[in-house]
Amino acid sequence: MSFDSLGLSEPLVRAVHELGYTTPTPIQTQAIPAVLNGGDLLAGAQTGTGKTAGFTLPILQRLNSMPANTSASGKRAVRALILTPTRELAAQVEESVRAYGKYLKLKSTVMFGGVGINPQIGALRSGVDIVVATPGRLLDHMQQKTIDLSHLEILVLDEADRMLDMGFIHDIKRVLAKLPPKRQNLLFSATFSDEIKTLADNLLDSPALIEVARRNTTAETVAQKIHPVDRDKKRELLTHLIKQHNWFQVLVFTRTKHGANRLAEQLTKDGISALAIHGNKSQSARTRALAEFKDGTLQVLVATDIAARGIDIDQLPHVVNFDLPNVPEDYVHRIGRTGRAGATGEAVSLVCVDELQLLKDIEKLIKRPVPQEVIAGFEPDPTAKPEPILRRGQGGGGGGGRSPRQGQGAPKGGNGGAAKPAQRSGQRPANAQQQPKPQGAKPAGNGGQPRRDGQRQDDRPRAIAHEGSAAQHAPRKPQGGSPGALLGGAKSRNDSPRGGNPARSGQRGR
Repeated sequence: MSFDSLGLSEPLVRAVHELGYTTPTPIQTQAIPAVLNGGDLLAGAQTGTGKTAGFTLPILQRLNSMPANTSASGKRAVRALILTPTRELAAQVEESVRAYGKYLKLKSTVMFGGVGINPQIGALRSGVDIVVATPGRLLDHMQQKTIDLSHLEILVLDEADRMLDMGFIHDIKRVLAKLPPKRQNLLFSATFSDEIKTLADNLLDSPALIEVARRNTTAETVAQKIHPVDRDKKRELLTHLIKQHNWFQVLVFTRTKHGANRLAEQLTKDGISALAIHGNKSQSARTRALAEFKDGTLQVLVATDIAARGIDIDQLPHVVNFDLPNVPEDYVHRIGRTGRAGATGEAVSLVCVDELQLLKDIEKLIKRPVPQEVIAGFEPDPTAKPEPILRRGQGGGGGGGRSPRQGQGAPKGGNGGAAKPAQRSGQRPANAQQQPKPQGAKPAGNGGQPRRDGQRQDDRPRAIAHEGSAAQHAPRKPQGGSPGALLGGAKSRNDSPRGGNPARSGQRGR
């Protein structure tokens, strides 16, 4: 089957062919006709199977074939809205929209946080047909009345499973409440969890159902391997593997942002070019690191799960789990960065004694054991005792995340280097002497205390068959019992509809 046979117009087929694609993937073969038919759709497929083209191509076709609406100001109105969980994914989806629609007279724009809002307002004022956005920044525009969605015809929730994991369910509900009731709804997800089906029941009207892969399965094109190693030898083993096998374009996952920074610095000292990408990095730093990694000038990109959403690299050869994820489903997302669109890839996990239960949970989820290989010179100590795994983003990284779980205090007899329990605001430790406060002294920082509620830790197009994917480093469970809270996921300060100064909070939503 070819793209010509799916009912797409000649300008779209021409753009697809110019990008080097002639044969649609299974999700595209099923999704494109379903979306062109005008009904709602619930579609699930493994990452790397072409979901982005599966909805962008038919959306472009539908909008191009229907008369354009105009807003009250006479400008072209927003007719399609695509919501994504992260900035990188939003940018790549909008890039796909522009690439596939290069021969159509449709306009699109992308909006997310971490960058100024005024250029986005300017684009909206000039009139756009398609908006790709993260939920928080979209809510900013809605609150400032800089976007008019009253003429919306098509809504897409992309990577819906990750949006629920990140706690976006309340933001999504706020957006839905402002949309016209009559519209086409498309929900695309890397996995089909029960929470996704609950969301679909409330959002979709008699949807077509497409599922081209079993739930939470890993691609057969990815060779998986476990290297048992002591927690304090992980970095040395990673350096050994990269140098011995001359690996290039290695995507390494850590559990925490601090761990990503530390590992990138250590690899650089070992003579391996490496940069970290996570929600605390500026948008310009994230964009630069991704660009260098994609063009092959950067050997290793160290990432947290949230930041890795949207990383789309042709034939990415190596993914390394420096730390195993706390949520088993994230293992599937992580290794889905390689072995995409039929290409082969390798996923290596460095597992210490602390992570054996996490490994069991992963193997239970994917319903298969992962082969293990001990590397000579890095044999793990059989007498080593497991230590609690860090559950949140404070510290850790270089040594496998040794720190008390959330809610646990430091071990008896000393804190072992872990952070001391936070004092309530305004309280002094009982044994502290009262000292006069110098005039003009600034308040102390939060010293590793949890961010205030409502802040998220944040933290394409080239390829038809490659869109971004993979939860958060031990996310905090959001308050409330919403479906989005079931898998955890601290709200990222970079995509929260709440919060104050963008310069301090990373700008909401975006």
